[in-house]
Amino acid sequence: MNRRQLRALAVTGALALASLGASSAVSAAPVAKAAKTCSVKGKEQTYGPSYVTSLSVTGVSCGEGEKVVRAYYRCRAVNGPAGRCVRKVRGFACTEQRAGIATQFDARVTCKKRGATVRHSYTQNT
Repeated sequence: MNRRQLRALAVTGALALASLGASSAVSAAPVAKAAKTCSVKGKEQTYGPSYVTSLSVTGVSCGEGEKVVRAYYRCRAVNGPAGRCVRKVRGFACTEQRAGIATQFDARVTCKKRGATVRHSYTQNT
């Protein structure tokens, strides 16, 4: 082999190694999880609040999301129909935003635990 062929072989090998390093770095990157919308049709009044109007999950099943919604409602209901939950439910830390009037409010709740998220909205008659 002459110098020219050796140089070409060295460049090709270096490019191959760089390519392998780049592809392994890409595969080691975290994979984004898409939110899944769960159907609440026909079950709107079975979760606890007057009406659950939406439910979406990321990183957990819809069944687990439903359990979180029910546990969150039980936690809230300890303080009455307009009560608030101030502890974790099923390991999820939840935040809530409300809007409404004295006899009814609408709320959006986001519960998070180690990369998993459960979001639901509900209407509560007080």
